[in-house]
Amino acid sequence: MYHLKLFAIISVVVLGISCIQKRPPEPPSAKKDPVTHNLHGKTWEDDYDWLKNRDSEEVLKYLNAENRYTEEMTSEYEVLQTKIYNEIMSRIDETDESVPEKNGKYYYYEREEEGKEYKIYCRKKNLDDEEEIILDVNELAIGYNFYSVDLFEVSPNGEMLAYAVDTTGREEYTLHFKDLDSGKILKDKVTHCYASMVWGDDNKTLFYTVMDETLRPFAVYRHKIDSKTEDELVFKEDDGKFWVELSSSKSQKYIFIEIASALTTEVWYLEADKEEDDFQLFQKRIFEHEYSVYHHDDDFYIVTNTGGATNFKIMKTDKDKTTINNWVELFPYDESVKIESLDIFEDYLVVYERRDGMEKVRVVDLEDMIQHSIKFDEEVYMYSTWSNYEYDSEVVRVTYSSPITPKTVIDYNMETKEQIVQKVYEVPNYDKSLYETTMMYADANDGVKVPMTLFYRKGLDLNGNNPVYLYGYGSYGDVIEPRFRSHSFSLLDRGFVFALAHVRGGGEMGRTWYEDGKFLNKKNTFTDFIVCAEKLVEERYTSYEKIAITGGSAGGLLIGAVLNMRPDICQVAVADVRLVDVRNTLIDLVIVVALLVSVV
Repeated sequence: MYHLKLFAIISVVVLGISCIQKRPPEPPSAKKDPVTHNLHGKTWEDDYDWLKNRDSEEVLKYLNAENRYTEEMTSEYEVLQTKIYNEIMSRIDETDESVPEKNGKYYYYEREEEGKEYKIYCRKKNLDDEEEIILDVNELAIGYNFYSVDLFEVSPNGEMLAYAVDTTGREEYTLHFKDLDSGKILKDKVTHCYASMVWGDDNKTLFYTVMDETLRPFAVYRHKIDSKTEDELVFKEDDGKFWVELSSSKSQKYIFIEIASALTTEVWYLEADKEEDDFQLFQKRIFEHEYSVYHHDDDFYIVTNTGGATNFKIMKTDKDKTTINNWVELFPYDESVKIESLDIFEDYLVVYERRDGMEKVRVVDLEDMIQHSIKFDEEVYMYSTWSNYEYDSEVVRVTYSSPITPKTVIDYNMETKEQIVQKVYEVPNYDKSLYETTMMYADANDGVKVPMTLFYRKGLDLNGNNPVYLYGYGSYGDVIEPRFRSHSFSLLDRGFVFALAHVRGGGEMGRTWYEDGKFLNKKNTFTDFIVCAEKLVEERYTSYEKIAITGGSAGGLLIGAVLNMRPDICQVAVADVRLVDVRNTLIDLVIVVALLVSVV
């Protein structure tokens, strides 16, 4: 619940926009003996290099001083902070259960119980059968300060479980195996792994990825359950710009190794029932060529940017002719539509795409190639599709939400076009009818329309006096989705407008939107955010004296830049986990690799 406590603290700061005047004594000076750096012939001194030593008493002393400073700054708002935190917690249903989904012979789901911090993973052969608990993470986590199960894969026959555990928070995992028939956790385990693994068809072979010293997933190994031989290295990527990930086709016929950098990808493949064979190269990497592969019967489908398709297009090739010269366009390229991914069923192709900044789902009947799109009721929304395991199915499951609509599980019949709501996740102490959401556009300096998602309590008076919480990110092509944020309503109920600025550098308006906000175009990210704030003032949603701006990580960089360019546009700024010392950050290999992996 740490992030909720943090939001409560931030909310207090925001609500105290005009109140924070006093300044307690500054913490001890951070300046120590500087360290000299040299990069590309440029030399500079770093006064803060000593902060990298996280075990240093000096560092701990400084951090404790910062914490005391924060406590003094917000001490008069402790009652309000507690009230907001309690409000946030009151909207969380601690006892919940996901919608069961069929995968092979079983229906799988997960539960959360009040008073317990971790998930309980379960399954049933039939929906009315008695529950079988596969993994109770609450029991496994006893004795650990941090415990996270971030990957969970059951073997094809449903008898063996592999799960990846991180006990440090560094995303460095240990693989464990559990015999689901006996309920025993095997002595077999694999350390220093990354959370990416796939079973072979024999139910004994597991392919997994490992990381190098910079925490970059760079190699794939083959592990045999109960084998006395060492795990076999099957693939290794020596180029430090690339990371490695494993996946399998929905058909369960193929295992894929995807090697990717920020600009280039390469895929290798193996038939899942030939676990001992070598992986085969699908298409050799070409600089700035990106592609992903999906299997269907005797063909592979490819989403690719080849031939200048900046927003990607769909191509197809025979499974025995995988090189790029054999690829054929399935549909004409449409530069106004960003193809994000595919889902291939026995009879249907599902295209997940983005049009005019919003996610769309397009369904293609593979027999007659007739297409249609799933229609959603709201103007602003998002969806996710994390499962859909069954290849031979006419139903695609979508998890839908909007800034004012809680998570909703919808089964869509691709043949009848019927939508069946399987579950609306309950949010206690919440009434959707009290709120509304809309999309607004700000004019950038070069004439580009920058979208903003706004949500607020109904009856808002546009008098220029409403406080605004303006959030931005704008990096790596990541999209700031207009999802349901239950904690936001503590602000909305106090008259706030919650605004998401979909600035360039993100992926909201397609790949070009990303390209126009990186490298020498990075300044667009900052100026787009500024014009969003200006638009909110122009339309009398607020005034500059009532704006709080915030962003984290690369969004922290955004906030830092905006504060330097236009310190007058806000009264409160929260640059969370900020990356503002870019020059020094870029020579820290561990941080660089972490940033690159975050693009995946």
